[in-house]
Amino acid sequence: MKDQKKTTKQQDKKITRRDFIGGAAAVAAFTIVPRHVLGGPRQVPPSEKLNIAAIGSGGMGRSNINACSGENIVALCDVDDNRAAGTFKKFPKAKKYRDFREMLEKEDRNIDAVIVATPDHTHAVAAMAAMRRRKHVYVQKPLTRTVFEARTLTEAARKYKVATQMGNQGHSDEGVRLICEWIWDGAIGPVREVNVWTNRPIWPQGIDRPKDKHDVPSTLDWDLWLGPAPERPYHPCYLPFNWRGWWDFGCGALGDMACHLLDPVFSALKLGYPTSVQACATKVNKETFPLASIVRYEFPARGDMPPVKLNWYDGGMKPPRPDELEPGRRMTSVIFIGDKGKLMCGEYGDHPQIIPNSKMEEYKQHLPPKTIPRVRGSHEQNWIRACKGGDPACSNFDYSGPFTESVVMGNLAMRRLGRKLLWDGKNMKVTNDDEANRYVNEPRRKGWSL
Repeated sequence: MKDQKKTTKQQDKKITRRDFIGGAAAVAAFTIVPRHVLGGPRQVPPSEKLNIAAIGSGGMGRSNINACSGENIVALCDVDDNRAAGTFKKFPKAKKYRDFREMLEKEDRNIDAVIVATPDHTHAVAAMAAMRRRKHVYVQKPLTRTVFEARTLTEAARKYKVATQMGNQGHSDEGVRLICEWIWDGAIGPVREVNVWTNRPIWPQGIDRPKDKHDVPSTLDWDLWLGPAPERPYHPCYLPFNWRGWWDFGCGALGDMACHLLDPVFSALKLGYPTSVQACATKVNKETFPLASIVRYEFPARGDMPPVKLNWYDGGMKPPRPDELEPGRRMTSVIFIGDKGKLMCGEYGDHPQIIPNSKMEEYKQHLPPKTIPRVRGSHEQNWIRACKGGDPACSNFDYSGPFTESVVMGNLAMRRLGRKLLWDGKNMKVTNDDEANRYVNEPRRKGWSL
């Protein structure tokens, strides 16, 4: 039994932080280190419940809050009383706010950690405000709207030494780990290309700003909803869901799904910053994302892994159906193309399969050991353990920050359709198109700076 434990420990040591891009190797924290040992912002023993606040308490925020309900939910913030009504009712003891800045100011001493589940355009300013007060943060995907915002949050998390997590929940699941283990095992040989597609958008895009006028509902604070976005009149076409399609508020199909779909790709292939990004799409206007687009990324070689081409399709566009896929079998959302075969998986890295099925059956006889630690419980619980001094959460900002930068680079490329943008990731700069650089860090409204 002692020898068996020793072997397990030796196997665990083989998986480094680099092997799983900043966190997945550390996801199973079976022994929780006290916070004072790590020098964190507040000493929260593993046995003590966290005091959690939420910015954005309806929609996806409701799900995140419920997943943390075993802790103390002490404060809830939402600009829309109707949208948050169910959550407010479920946690009657929590203090209620509309302005997260006021909540953080008044509840500073009572809060250990903050969930940010607002529309995309408010993620960065809300998360930064919390981290400056040394609060741990869980931020819904995509982490931010722009490259600069993602880089800023990543650096702030390191500066303030807080536990972080982006809400791409598939990163805590089995499928992503299996894909990494199989590809690192050489199951399909070196991977040189990946095709990814989604049925998004499922909201209006390719449209102009509405011209008719509407009164702001009494239950909504429209100015706070706008937050850092440029001022504009209220219209019900923006919320509670369709903001995703508007440049000022959302990140389109890429923002909605790429942090799920590309997650196993970035993890298994150990991707960093792309060297170039190019987009083609239906007509792009100044208000909304195009109806359909194709984005092509190029990534350099990494160690013994060759350069990779990553192709994104949305709006009904799809990659070619693999010849290896049996007739009548559904083509799922991600296809890794290796020198020795192809691997397919679903939207969250789920149900990975080598194709055709005969090759999968053959590989099952020689599956590699499960060397990457698995997450116990939910994605939110993985973050909670990190807040209490455990290992870094699996999608902490050291991983999800650079990942988000690459995702939103696709949107930047849509602003300059047809142009192959050469990208200096370290310096956050397009080197061959000065006009494109204006979208790396877009201005925020007065009073909403980072």
